[in-house]
Amino acid sequence: MKPKLSTYAGIPEKYHTYSNSKVVLQPVPYDGTSTWGKGADKGPDAFLEASENMELFDIPTESEVWKQGIHLAPPLSGFLSPEEMVKGVYQSVKNYLKDNKYVTLFGGEHSVSIGSMRAMGEHFSNFGVVQFDAHADLRSEYEGSPYNHACALYEVSQKHPLVQLGIRSMDASEWPTLNPDRTFFMHKIQGKKKWMNRAVDLCPENIYVTIDLDAFDSSLMPATGTPEPGGFSYYEVIDFICLLAQKKNIVGFDIVELAPREVHRASAFLAAKLYYQILSQIFHYKN
Repeated sequence: MKPKLSTYAGIPEKYHTYSNSKVVLQPVPYDGTSTWGKGADKGPDAFLEASENMELFDIPTESEVWKQGIHLAPPLSGFLSPEEMVKGVYQSVKNYLKDNKYVTLFGGEHSVSIGSMRAMGEHFSNFGVVQFDAHADLRSEYEGSPYNHACALYEVSQKHPLVQLGIRSMDASEWPTLNPDRTFFMHKIQGKKKWMNRAVDLCPENIYVTIDLDAFDSSLMPATGTPEPGGFSYYEVIDFICLLAQKKNIVGFDIVELAPREVHRASAFLAAKLYYQILSQIFHYKN
């Protein structure tokens, strides 16, 4: 068994200590409520291993965002219930925000986003969420809990503007909650570009981005709990993030639902590159 990594991407100590880092990367290896494919709790380790083997010069922005400082926080784990996990994530993110850190998370299943979005929504005014996902995740509760992965976006949808991108699977019970004016179904936007400006225009100034990796087409991202055909390509997501970073203030983000498979190692590298390129775009436009 490989040892747990204690730094992000092997960056020098000068750039990964808490005091020297602008960015905090919080792993949350939680997989307590997933209902089909298990393994999202192994996602953070696979992501970190892939990041160790990634070249760190970002070509589109001609930058090395790791020099902003990226602190790898100890993983949040050992929770006995999804409610306990949400509270733990919420408090962790809240504490980092008080220290003026730029907070990012890597899950774990999508329920880990609930606590992060709750903390972000309390901290920032004029706040909203952009969700990349194959699934609506708008059930008020599932299997007896409001903190199930199928409920990941319900709470924030009741409090803040939510823009949903790439949705192509949902339960009929979610339809009354879904806002069709803020939902970009995959079958309507596939192969098009104009929707991106419309989606960005729907966003308030301060935006949190949550990315369920099943938003990507299953041919690109088979290593996830519920892979769905007909999803985004890699550069569709990056192009949207670039546009969003130019026009709005992305206050934090998470990537969730990597369920690594040895035969599909490219999925972990996609997640690693995605995280790094999103961070590169955000700080490129912040500077």
